[in-house]
Amino acid sequence: MSKQYKYKQAKITEEFIDVDDEIQNSTQQTGYAWEEEYKRSWDVLQEDEDGSLKRTVENLQHRKRKRLFRDTATIRRGIIRHMFLIIDLSEAMMEKDLRPSRLDLTLLYAEQFILEYFDQNPISQLGIIVTKGGYAEKLSDLTGNPMNNIRALKNKKNTDADGEPSLQNSLEMARSTLIHVPSHGSREILIIMGSLTTCDPGDIYDTIDNLVNENIRVSVVGLAAEVQICKLMCKKTKGTYGVVLNEAHFKDLLFEIIPPPPVSATQNKAELVIMGFPSSVTDASPSLCACHSKPTIGGFICARCHSKICDLPTDCPVCELTLVSSPHLARSYHHLFPINNFVEVPWNNSVSSTHCFSCQIPFPPLLGVRGGAVPIENSGRYKCNKCHQHFCIDCDVFVHEVIHNCPGCLATIH
Repeated sequence: MSKQYKYKQAKITEEFIDVDDEIQNSTQQTGYAWEEEYKRSWDVLQEDEDGSLKRTVENLQHRKRKRLFRDTATIRRGIIRHMFLIIDLSEAMMEKDLRPSRLDLTLLYAEQFILEYFDQNPISQLGIIVTKGGYAEKLSDLTGNPMNNIRALKNKKNTDADGEPSLQNSLEMARSTLIHVPSHGSREILIIMGSLTTCDPGDIYDTIDNLVNENIRVSVVGLAAEVQICKLMCKKTKGTYGVVLNEAHFKDLLFEIIPPPPVSATQNKAELVIMGFPSSVTDASPSLCACHSKPTIGGFICARCHSKICDLPTDCPVCELTLVSSPHLARSYHHLFPINNFVEVPWNNSVSSTHCFSCQIPFPPLLGVRGGAVPIENSGRYKCNKCHQHFCIDCDVFVHEVIHNCPGCLATIH
């Protein structure tokens, strides 16, 4: 864990160093030594009354599976999502209560969030808005290409902290784009807020009412403390609001937004959506694309108007047809029919299995602590209620977060 943390910290430092700064950094320190070496070791290791770390290991295992226990009922979900990520770049983001700082950790987790968001929602779109100095700036518009958003975040000029954020200006900028989203797509806003204050030009309650009337869901992740206006806004728009406790909790709150939310009652009606499946082409010479008007060699041809576009998924800029690929639809399918949660197997029912059905790693024996005298409380086995096969905790997490199919159930299909 310490090696991985040092690697991430070094990676962040390298990305935000200019060439001119390297000359100055060679003669002076970039920060205090205690800031670089400081770690929350007591948050990880806790001994029990007997001096054993057994309880710590069990807590880490259960924390690893905590995100998997979600509602697996078959309900309507909006798999075509349109989301704006609003990042606070005020002076409060320079605080170092989150390592290495609120801003650096937010940019790191935002990049991971974008990649995971498009991996789990391949036919969705996402844009980025930053707020500082009392105004809001759109770094990237709604797009289905995650690299466009990541390149905007990695530009140092776009991530300088200054002044106070403007919550109302950010919401109005996002709302002005989301109101043009088709009715079959969800409208969402995710705010990462580090400041306890906001500098707004008007009445923010009017903005909240407009968000409610236009079915825009707002979720907030607070880095400092609970703010009443953020809590009220999330409650009215049917969003989620959470305040981070530490670095790991920050990532958990962000990744809870990745699964698509249920469809609201006002949108709960059957509706057919016309989609096109464009063909991929590679030209011998560059030609202009319809989306950016730039010369490109590769691209996709719209199935209706035969215009050339760069990336999928997107809406054709000429005929406004929704363009996707069949793998994108297949990867979104698991949200509609999620795999059931695996249940922990007690010791009295674990005698029949000695190895994980998926990876074939042997399970821990019944007597495995302190010379074989004290039984382990957790058997390390997790069962699928359909095929009744036993899996280890790593395979349990991999099945529910990556492949979304039970290997035991697939093995029994003839």
